[in-house]
Amino acid sequence: MKLHNGTQVTEFVLLGFAGQHKFWHILFLVFLVIYVTTLVGNVGMILLIKIDSGLHTPMYFFLQHLAFVDLCYSSAITPKMLQNFIGTEKSISFTGCMVQLLVYGIFATCDLYILAAMAVDRYVAICNPLHYPVIMSQRVCTQLLVASYFMGFTNASVNTSFTFSLKFCKSNEINHFFCDEPPILALACSNVDFSIMLLAVFVGFNLVFTVLIIIFSYTYILAAIVKISSTAGRKKAFSTCASHLTAITILYGALSYMYLPHSSTETQEHEKAASVFYGIMVPMINPMIYSLRNHEVKEALKGIRKKCF
Repeated sequence: MKLHNGTQVTEFVLLGFAGQHKFWHILFLVFLVIYVTTLVGNVGMILLIKIDSGLHTPMYFFLQHLAFVDLCYSSAITPKMLQNFIGTEKSISFTGCMVQLLVYGIFATCDLYILAAMAVDRYVAICNPLHYPVIMSQRVCTQLLVASYFMGFTNASVNTSFTFSLKFCKSNEINHFFCDEPPILALACSNVDFSIMLLAVFVGFNLVFTVLIIIFSYTYILAAIVKISSTAGRKKAFSTCASHLTAITILYGALSYMYLPHSSTETQEHEKAASVFYGIMVPMINPMIYSLRNHEVKEALKGIRKKCF
């Protein structure tokens, strides 16, 4: 939809996936199952940690908020995508698009920082076990969590405000299934150089900073595990990090794929595929990782089942 130069966009149209109109019923069912699984898994994880007193530790404090964050940023994009599969009207208001990008940006950024905070927690637990309760006190955990939400809000609010202060008078068709920043910037008829630079700086800083924290934490963890004399001790130390490492590998693997260079004809479809995995699949997978590969979570689930049945 081309607009006249003097007309400002008041709503956007989400084009979604290429050829989705042919397979809309299959896509709707697949993503509905994924979203329901995400809701059940993350809400279940939050309730399990809240109910079981044995899980009231710093590690599970962060895991509870990780589940909440995953639930929020998946819910920011999936319901609207499901609606577009079955509805003829695929538009989203200017304000609705801005809110969607803001909420998604806040919680997606928080996700990175909470995973980094969990890496610090594992570092302290393995490298300084005797001082662990003092170092990772409730106050410190709360401060790390507040810092994560602050970074998420700062990143999302700054980028969203600059993006939607631009004028959009070329077209209102977003070549994506949700309001993501790059395809929105492609529609602007004003200069977007500063917005692109701002996006690159904020995204680059958040990714590099959190990755460095994780790398340094696990470098020291690995060095500490190597020094453990017994095989059983090394296995136990590594098992406390296995779930977290798996979640990090999946998340940053998706982000790496998203930012790898592709040919110009494939870039947009590659970005959509990476966004599906990062924004929809990862929030579903995380509860499975922490429930299937974590001994304490499995024991807590057994305890709940015994009480219920």
